[in-house]
Amino acid sequence: MTTVTVHQAKTQLSRLIAKAVEGEEVVIATGPTPKVRLTPVAPIKKRQFGALKGVVSLDDSFFEPLPADELAAWGES
Repeated sequence: MTTVTVHQAKTQLSRLIAKAVEGEEVVIATGPTPKVRLTPVAPIKKRQFGALKGVVSLDDSFFEPLPADELAAWGES
């Protein structure tokens, strides 16, 4: 684990980010008190159209208009 002060973090930020990405725990402290832990962010996966094909199915009635009483419950007229 690497513990650095705020001043050290400002001057060595790129190096500290690289350490965190490699899996090392990096803590930024104010005086003797740890305040922040640097952790890498998991990559965001791109959405793929049709990824749930065959997993999710909708009944044909899903596409039919709602009855008047149900529309009224939603505040629609």
